[in-house]
Formats: sequence, structure tokens, C-alpha cells
Amino acid sequence: QVQLVESGGGLVQAGGSLRLSCAASDRTFGGYNMGWFRQAPGKEREFVAAISWTGYSTRYADSVKGRSTISRDNTKTTLYLQMSSLKPEDTAVYDCALDLRRTAIVLSSEREYDYWGQGTQVTVSS
Repeated sequence: QVQLVESGGGLVQAGGSLRLSCAASDRTFGGYNMGWFRQAPGKEREFVAAISWTGYSTRYADSVKGRSTISRDNTKTTLYLQMSSLKPEDTAVYDCALDLRRTAIVLSSEREYDYWGQGTQVTVSS
């Protein structure tokens, strides 16, 4: 089965930047859509961004649009989320996920994703 391991989280000052990584164990990583989700303390998990298996289609939550860039390196089987202008409300555990269906358009619902990583903590101080 696919194993996803996130890294790159940490403590950052408001206005700063982070790049999260999600390394996949499967050599077929490049054939699937992938997404990032996050869950803040006391809140439900929410969609952040997604990217198609081709890398040509992306989708962002309104809360991070303009401040985030999702990308992938299929050769390295790694997914990235570059975040800038970070806000305290960005504080959450960030988790990457893989969608087996390989749809032409990426989806924002967590129900559509099949494999999940363990998450990486992002904390943004005021």
C-alpha cells in the first residue's frame, strides 16, 4: 500500500514562510491526484490544496489562495506545499492525501482521497 510521510512543519512567525513535503513510497505516485488538508485544534479537517497527477490542474481553498503553491516532483515521488504570509489561523496539523481515481479535475472533499499521511504540525505565532 501507499505510504505518505509529511515533513517541513514547525514554528514560524506570522508573515513567514514554510515548505511542507510529502514523500510517497510508491513508484506509481506520479499517476494520482494528491491534496493537502489541515486540522486546527478543536476544528474539523479542512481542504487546503490539491494537484492533478499531471501537475497541470490545481485547486486551493479560499483561505490560502494567493499565499500557497502546491507542486509535485514525480521523479522524486514528493508533493510540496509552499506557504507564505502565514497567519496564526494557519496553525494546524497538515496532512497529505492521495486519490486513486485519477480524475481530470482535482477534488476538495476528504471523502475522495484514499491514502493519508500522519501529518506535520505547523504553528504560526503572532
